Amino acid sequence: MQRNVQKFGFSDKRGRTRTTPDPYLAEAALKEPAVCQTCQAIYRQKRWQLDPMLAARLTHDPAAHWVTCPACQKAAGHYPEGILTLRGSYLWNHEEEIRRILTNTADRIGLRNPLERVIRIDRREESLVIETTDNKLAEQLGRTLQKAHSGELQIDWQGSPVVCRVQWERWH
Repeated sequence: MQRNVQKFGFSDKRGRTRTTPDPYLAEAALKEPAVCQTCQAIYRQKRWQLDPMLAARLTHDPAAHWVTCPACQKAAGHYPEGILTLRGSYLWNHEEEIRRILTNTADRIGLRNPLERVIRIDRREESLVIETTDNKLAEQLGRTLQKAHSGELQIDWQGSPVVCRVQWERWH
């Protein structure tokens, strides 16, 4: 008996269909090696990676293809897939430390996958809003913050395409 189960993520291995409706991911593989003209990420062996030494060598290689990576396209098109909203008086009393935790976590994750990055951090009224290129990054940032500073964490996956909305608040 086969069940109809919705899968999350991206997979096109062995003829499976794409499960994530991300309009910025290419339908077909890019020609390799490809270098993002904005952030210098490299598309090699069918994945994006950061390698500043190789990027420097590829800038002089005529075989290199210059493209714009999906993360840079999302940032330029203001297309967040994850939105983290922080609220509460505790936030403003510990703002510098909280920003440092979020920056360090985003940097660590970005080294593993350069397509996961923060688009912008914006202060709106009494909240701090962080927009990310990947929905899982917003969830990870929220979980890291809750682990370090407690507070209430709500994670909501909705919409088509799926946007992860994470809310963290702590008042005392």
